[in-house]
Amino acid sequence: MINSSTEKLYQLFLRHPQVCTDTRNVIPGSIYFALKGGNFNGNLFAEEALSKGAAFAVVDEKEFVRNEKYFLVDDVLSALQNLARYHRQILGQKKLRVFALTGSNGKTTTKELLARVLSKKFKTLFTQGNLNNHIGVPLTLLQLTDEHEMAVIEMGANHQKEIELLCSIAEPDFGLITNIGLAHLEGFGGPEGVFIGKMELFVALEKRGGTALVFSDDERIVERAKSLKHISYGTNENAEVKGKLIASDPFVRFAWQTKEISNHEVQTQMVGNYNLSNLIAACATGYYFKIDVEEIDDAIASYSPDNNRSQVVKCGTNTLLLDAYNANPSSMRAAIENISKMKGAKKMLVLGDMFELGETSQKEHQYIVNLIGELIPDSTVVLVGELFSKTKYRFNSIKFSDSKSAAEWMKNNLPENSLILIKGSRGMKMEQCANVLMC
Repeated sequence: MINSSTEKLYQLFLRHPQVCTDTRNVIPGSIYFALKGGNFNGNLFAEEALSKGAAFAVVDEKEFVRNEKYFLVDDVLSALQNLARYHRQILGQKKLRVFALTGSNGKTTTKELLARVLSKKFKTLFTQGNLNNHIGVPLTLLQLTDEHEMAVIEMGANHQKEIELLCSIAEPDFGLITNIGLAHLEGFGGPEGVFIGKMELFVALEKRGGTALVFSDDERIVERAKSLKHISYGTNENAEVKGKLIASDPFVRFAWQTKEISNHEVQTQMVGNYNLSNLIAACATGYYFKIDVEEIDDAIASYSPDNNRSQVVKCGTNTLLLDAYNANPSSMRAAIENISKMKGAKKMLVLGDMFELGETSQKEHQYIVNLIGELIPDSTVVLVGELFSKTKYRFNSIKFSDSKSAAEWMKNNLPENSLILIKGSRGMKMEQCANVLMC
């Protein structure tokens, strides 16, 4: 139910269709939303936002209202979310359709691939950067205009009911769960909690009569999707859109097909065989929306990863596999398995701590170093962070408390002719180690 306050705010938004939440980035003529956080109160900066050119300031503390340019609500965050929901509903009555995706790993890469494929046929808006939470999703939806036909919305979560909330705002017509792995275990309460949390997307689709793209290699995802309208993709024989890996050294080359489409090979600019399912998902999306096969292939082949995600960078005599944006046990394991299969006389792994694992944290870090010892025992191993520092590694390893210290060591011990993997949770700032190699 949309309240009168939201309708009034929407009329302001139609006249001033840009929003901001940070006075450092005020857009003249925009609406400023005075959000609150643990260490800040946006109401305190409403006057500043107006002085910098904002047309209106949405606040939730009456004492900050100075004149008619202030819009008072009960709660600014709820007002932002309600506005985005209303805007999405209005555009949905026209031609807009929303495609939501979530998962433990590969969300952002898959989102980028889907957006490029869908853009071949539809005017498409997609999540930028990491705007995938309770604030980012509304901000993304509020960028939609009458021209847009498709919105690809990435949804992140670290606890149950979060995807449910995001779906209540974005109201997806289509959805995809990349995988369900060991991520944010602390917030979700363990692996089963992760499964329940991710499946909130399918629950939302079922309620709306939406369509799911289903990763057929995961039996639990397949089982849950039986009650949904869906199309399957994966590497097994039952998949409606089936793919297979041809090569991955370092860039992935794969083939895909359906009953109607014969085998198509695509050379990508992506590293890591763990990206195969993401690539097939993009093919399945294009197939479902009846996009020309050649255009699907072109969209995928032309995509080049950036922002420290699955990048391959040539640094002198070294080849750097840069995947430093984030990490969890599932993605870390996949990255190690991938580099173990790649050609290279010398290999180096520079790994940072994985966060939000709760009581399983030390166990998961120990598992990773054990895996290295099993798959690549002769590699040079640099472990960064408090958690990795507590592990026992049966071969030689170098340990540092933080990435700055590790980067200093690497500066004085530059490798040569090596294949180097750099990976860790975002908070570890592992790009500092990569910057040394790329100088």
